[in-house]
Amino acid sequence: MNFQNTIASPVSISGKGLHTGQQVTVTLEPAPADFGIQFMRIDLPGNPVVKAIPENVFDTSRGTAIKDGEAEVHTIEHLMAALAGLSLDNVLVKMMGAETPILDGSSRVYVELIKEVGLKELDTPRHYATVNEEITFSIPEQQVELTIRPADHFKMTVNVDYGTKVLAQQQAVLNNLEDFYPDVYNCRTFVFLNELQFLIHNNLIRGGDVDNAIVFVDTIPEKSVLKELALFFNKKDIKVTANHILNNITMRHNNEPARHKLLDLIGDLYLLGFPLQAEIVANRPGHFANTSFAKKIKEKMIIL
Repeated sequence: MNFQNTIASPVSISGKGLHTGQQVTVTLEPAPADFGIQFMRIDLPGNPVVKAIPENVFDTSRGTAIKDGEAEVHTIEHLMAALAGLSLDNVLVKMMGAETPILDGSSRVYVELIKEVGLKELDTPRHYATVNEEITFSIPEQQVELTIRPADHFKMTVNVDYGTKVLAQQQAVLNNLEDFYPDVYNCRTFVFLNELQFLIHNNLIRGGDVDNAIVFVDTIPEKSVLKELALFFNKKDIKVTANHILNNITMRHNNEPARHKLLDLIGDLYLLGFPLQAEIVANRPGHFANTSFAKKIKEKMIIL
């Protein structure tokens, strides 16, 4: 029999929120059985708590954000993916701020911190979520479709297609959750240069850095654009590499963007509160689709 667990001892990490640019400290603390994942805003009066459940999602425009009353927590998907990928059932996440730190744009730092302190087994059996029929969420005009099918195991397949020369069709497959580490956990977020410029000009990524995102470049920009980027990121020089990404980082996998979308989906579906025993296929997923899909699954899921 599998038993629930929690983190063995508290662990903290500090960094900037991607969108707010605010320095924030996150502390993961042990929690009792059947507690699930809950976020506590210790910077607000009364230390209000927000449960990580689909019903509390209120914004998916630039990440997954949850709220309960006046308490909000933004950009939770990479942390949620780390907890799901390591099969961590119960954690209290204390937040000294409204947005989790972006760190390197993946779940890597969270995973490494958790593995460093380890997990503690509890004396309560673990439950799993499954379905007894196929459930689909789709946005036909955007070619978005997410499907979950009954199975006695976990499998997730993500297909993306950005229709560009530098990033077209990609697929990522995770045949079991145990392979999240090392196959998916370190895959970073990504953005196209034109999207990045829009975000910069509209002051929407105040915590952005060339060290925490892969930047794809469709068309070689003018030198003035590269100088502007270098100034924004406080770097001496920004160039476009031969494989059409900025010279800030090296790809960790050939299909790192698809793997990152798979990472996001794992994190968003952990809002269901249980590990899944089912097969999931997602075409062109994103946070709105992921969380809408989670809400639809929750209406019909069966707890084992």
